[in-house]
Amino acid sequence: MVDEEEAVADSPPKACGPVRLPATATRVVDADEEIFLLYTSLAARGPCNGLTGFRGLGHIDSHHDTLTIEFTLDEPHDSTAQGPTQSSTRQNSKKLARQEQTLTVELFQDKTALRSRKGDTGSVLWHARHAAQLLSDARAGTGLLSIVLSPLVMRYTATDIEDLIPLIRKNLAHNSPRNPPAAKTSQKTKYARGRIVDHTPNVIAEALDWVVLHNASPSIRRSLCSFAPVNLLLVVDCIYHPSLLPALLSTIDCLAVPRDTTVLVIVELRAEDVVREFLDRWLSLSSATGGQWEIWSLRDVLDGPYAAWVGWKR
Repeated sequence: MVDEEEAVADSPPKACGPVRLPATATRVVDADEEIFLLYTSLAARGPCNGLTGFRGLGHIDSHHDTLTIEFTLDEPHDSTAQGPTQSSTRQNSKKLARQEQTLTVELFQDKTALRSRKGDTGSVLWHARHAAQLLSDARAGTGLLSIVLSPLVMRYTATDIEDLIPLIRKNLAHNSPRNPPAAKTSQKTKYARGRIVDHTPNVIAEALDWVVLHNASPSIRRSLCSFAPVNLLLVVDCIYHPSLLPALLSTIDCLAVPRDTTVLVIVELRAEDVVREFLDRWLSLSSATGGQWEIWSLRDVLDGPYAAWVGWKR
């Protein structure tokens, strides 16, 4: 019989900071069990095609220095509509016009850097990039996430290696209200909580090298990531090489403030051993700054070969 206190502890909280956890979220206590469930579910999806297929590492288009990315934003339909009066008909027409918006981002790439700089994959846009008041992105790449999500937050810090910061800043400036993308400029693209708003310069791009931070002493680490504390830390498509896992986790641990920072990790389920090692290291992470990590799995949230975890320090 399950102890009542243990059952309560394993029930997901309604929210962790800015992230609302679904009722189906499960506490992760064993990396092997979590990986077994994830990859068993992945294998049961059938042939590898469409959204459920394994695509592996693959850039969108490495032959052009500019890409135009479009997102269609759907607003919920209003189920409280009145009868077919003249006034309600006009109101419904306006609501229908607002139900779909198109967000257009014109993104610069550096296809030369992809081929000439060793280990540089963030200079072009890759597949599998999906995904608070104060938000930080652990590896921003071309800066797409910061452009798309910044209208929804008060402050967004995009980080990556020093070589990529000029590219991120170029994309941020190019997609600012003063320089809107040329495609489909007839529709406004800035939004927050379902309404159009003016964009404010709330995004900064800063250099952050995981390896340098990992190799530094605890006293030096804080000076290397001297950003303001964040409510949400995004770790999207950052798990790909086992040699970088210790450095990535040191960075996550350094940036996360106990009981204040929520960490959202989204990963494509590629190499099983690499994903298992990351999760096992995260579960056993001993923080020098205090606090023990609590991790929840969101197995029913994403379609396709992806996993999502939410973690925070108690």
